[in-house]
Order: sequence, then structure tokens, then C-alpha cells
Amino acid sequence: MTVVLPRPRAAEHAERIATPRRYLMCRPDHFAVDYAINPWMDVTRGADRALAIRQWESLRQTYLALGHEVQLIDPEPGLPDMVFAANGGLVFEGEALGARFTHPERHAEGPAYLRWLRAAGLKTVTEPVHVNEGEGDFLVVGDLVLAGTGFRTDPGAHGEVQELFGVPVVSLHLVDPRFYHLDTALAVLGDHDIAYYPEAFSPGSRAVLQRLFPDAILAGEQDATVLGLNAVSDGRNVVLPSTATDLADQLRAHGYTPVGVDLSELLKAGGSVKCCTLEIRA
Repeated sequence: MTVVLPRPRAAEHAERIATPRRYLMCRPDHFAVDYAINPWMDVTRGADRALAIRQWESLRQTYLALGHEVQLIDPEPGLPDMVFAANGGLVFEGEALGARFTHPERHAEGPAYLRWLRAAGLKTVTEPVHVNEGEGDFLVVGDLVLAGTGFRTDPGAHGEVQELFGVPVVSLHLVDPRFYHLDTALAVLGDHDIAYYPEAFSPGSRAVLQRLFPDAILAGEQDATVLGLNAVSDGRNVVLPSTATDLADQLRAHGYTPVGVDLSELLKAGGSVKCCTLEIRA
């Protein structure tokens, strides 16, 4: 499939316009690191749930201060990773595809998020056939979906998204287990703008990204390994981990406003800003 994107504007001269968004979040009332299903998780370190809640609440307040709507799904006991709402599905133009998780520890999250989506007043909500972990591996860039695979989401889910939503889907192969979801290695900044960490991708996928987004911001390893690319943008303001300082400088140079937050406790489970945030595109 040939995908043609509008010619990017010169990044340093582009006008960045913020648009109000609708986000779904889940309070980390049951957050813990009781198992290890990615390289970030170390059960011997544990986690400070109270600190995680405070940091999460700061993120929620940041969204509200930026003018966005935040809706909440009730956290369920026994699901410590349910805080990572991005994995709960994909919503595009009022239609939703639910999630089907890879690891048994997270299987029950799929039905929990599906119930919320079905009650959210969307046009359609579809239960998935293939394993997919929602916006962890599906990122919407304008009228295009970038789809990750390699560690979690089954490649068959990429075709499922294309058939359901009728939008072009570009498959990208992740090769570094630290970046097990696409949203840990690539951030959507605007309808035609992204930032990414090249070394997280296979050579062919790097070539695809370079062809589609020649003016993309390239993050270094230092920012990537604090999950600096696990960011959320409203078209102007980019909420990201405050420790990703070089990436923040690049964002400013490209006309964006970086908004740093501290989610260091949630990083112990391999998640940050975007992981906590599912966009409801109704």
C-alpha cells in the first residue's frame, strides 16, 4: 500500500495549535509490581502506591489545566497495570476496537475496558479477534495509523484495524525489548509530526519512518530510556517525563511547548504519560 502524506512544513516555522482532547484514565488504586512482564519490572523493588497515585493525580490535573476533558474508569482489584489506560483500546472517529492482552496477568483488563467503551456513547464498539494492546501499539497520525509489533500486538491486528476503521495502517517492527510497545519508542506530535528513537525499530521500519516523516524529531538513548517518547501532545503542548531534557529542548526548537511531569513510580512498571492516557476520538 502506498501512503502519501502532505508535504511537511518547515518544522521551525510551523504554527502549533492546541486542540481540546478527551482522555480516559484509571487511578492507580491497585498499582503494584507483583510480576515482571517487561524489562522495566523488578518485583524485588516493589512500588510505592501512594506516590504513584500522587504522580498520576498531577498528570490528571495537568490535562485539566490545559483544557482537556478527563474521564475515569473504575480500577479493579487484582489488576495493578490497569492504570495504563492506553492499552485498553483504540478509538477513531467515534468507533472503538477493544484490547486483547498478551500476558495472562493482564487478560482481565480487556473485558473491563470493553465494558467502559460500550457505555461511553460511541458509534460502535468491536471486540477484537487478534491480540492487540490498544494505543500501546496503535498510534493515530492524522488519517494514518502507525502499528507496532514484535513483542505484544499480533500483526493480524494491524489488518483488523484497517478493515474496521478504513484507514491506512503502517506496520512497524520493534526490536528492543525495553521498547515493547510502539508508544514507548514513538510520540505523535501533530497530524504530520512525530518523534521517535530509531534504534528501537528494525532497519526496514526505520526506513519507512524516514520516508514518511523526513522532518521527525529523533530522540537519543538517554531520553528514550526514561520513556521520554511516552508523551501526549494536543498539537502544541507536549506532556512528557520531566527527565527527558534533551527531547524537551528539541520540542521547543520545533515550536512545541513541553510540559514536564514526574511519573517515576509508574516507570517501575514500564509506563509513563502516554501509557496512562487513552484518547477518545469521538
